[in-house]
Amino acid sequence: MYDNLLANVPTDLWIGGQWKKASDGARFDVIDPATEKVIASVASATVDDAKAAVDAAQAAFPAWAAKKPRERAEILRKAYEIIMRDAERFAKIITVENGKALSDSRGEVAYAAEFFRWYAEEAVRNNGSVSMAPASGARIFVQHKPAGVAVLVTPWNFPAAMATRKIGPALAAGCPVVLKPASDTPLTMLALMPALEEAGVPPGVVNVIPSRSSGKVVSAMLHDMRVRVVSFTGSTEVGRKLLHEAADNIVKPAMELGGNAPFLVFEDADIDAAIDGAMVAKMRNMGEACTAANRFYVHEAVHDEFARKLTAKMAGLKMGNGLDDGVMLGPLVNQEGRDKVIELVEDATSKGAKVLTGGKAPEGVGYFYPATVLTNVSDDAKMLSEEIFGPVASIQTFKSEDEVIKRANDTEYGLVAYLYTKDISRGLRVSEKLDFGMIGLNRGLVSDPAAPFGGTKQSGLGREGAQEGMKEFLETQYVSMTW
Repeated sequence: MYDNLLANVPTDLWIGGQWKKASDGARFDVIDPATEKVIASVASATVDDAKAAVDAAQAAFPAWAAKKPRERAEILRKAYEIIMRDAERFAKIITVENGKALSDSRGEVAYAAEFFRWYAEEAVRNNGSVSMAPASGARIFVQHKPAGVAVLVTPWNFPAAMATRKIGPALAAGCPVVLKPASDTPLTMLALMPALEEAGVPPGVVNVIPSRSSGKVVSAMLHDMRVRVVSFTGSTEVGRKLLHEAADNIVKPAMELGGNAPFLVFEDADIDAAIDGAMVAKMRNMGEACTAANRFYVHEAVHDEFARKLTAKMAGLKMGNGLDDGVMLGPLVNQEGRDKVIELVEDATSKGAKVLTGGKAPEGVGYFYPATVLTNVSDDAKMLSEEIFGPVASIQTFKSEDEVIKRANDTEYGLVAYLYTKDISRGLRVSEKLDFGMIGLNRGLVSDPAAPFGGTKQSGLGREGAQEGMKEFLETQYVSMTW
């Protein structure tokens, strides 16, 4: 099943344009979450390997930064074309190591590739400015320079997209990178390296070092004076630790952290449209997304209709190996993830929640959990304050606009919120009052390479995508002069 697919996927470290074994020879296994079988053995980078990767990146920095913006742009554009040429292969690799349905993986590949196309266009728009100081009359000449070596740390839930939305802007800005992919899903990024090499990315500009010693490896890089940026996507808990590490050498941080997204359905909403949006917001990647709708607040006047229709949709999803035809719900990424979902559902039901569909993990191999809908969820249920990261929708009712805004904002997270209403005035009014970095107004999907992705409060610092994404890898310099 895997032989042909994974036969040409590298499994060593990619440093300085070469495949290398770990300095101590260590390796770790990659598991298919649908079968629980080992599908690959990957080199596990050490602190010495991390230093070698930073060495390679720093050596490549001057020449890459000196390239004309158009030259960098053409390489990124070529990378986009190569990924789309081989899209089906990349999609299957994602499904095998991550578990998501193949249709979902195909969507991720297209989304991931788009970051290279978008930043191929942004690379040539690193604009500065010239102005006259009002008091002194001196000219203020402003330019934005590549910051230097960037360390990128990416999660397992979108093994392609979470990396390309960092690599794309970093390369467009003129920065070389060292990427540490998640240990659960290292194959996708390793498979991408020959594509980037074919596109013309010079040796050392992109380095990939999977490792089971993630903490030590990343810490060593953050304490290397040559590292100037750290970009991390993952949990708020780990993000806090990395911010402490980054503080020692004042490494510029870009953090995309956890979420606890509310999904508001007002009494005047188009319920069928809200259901379609809910299926995207909740079930993209089986709910294993920081943007996943976590808390459904439905006006009491339309609660029963919404719950009935959402249950029908969720119950109709075919569960199985993501590579199989018609499967829309694959396994969760690992046993720990599934156990967390089981725990949250059991906690909610013990406190009075009613299960409308799903609610029990199937027997047999694979980390599967069915699409689940819960109503009558108690305010003290853990799933209302913790990320579910699974295919579970928890529904509560509300009566007034002010009430639901207060409840939606009652979280330490502020990544994304969704709301459905036919009244555009209400939609914009509520959007302004929601303390979240992104709002899906009558839309269940907010992720877009052309949009500034990021959150408020404990959901992170900085933005990815749009023009803002490239600025995370640039330093502003101004020259004071007279003529």
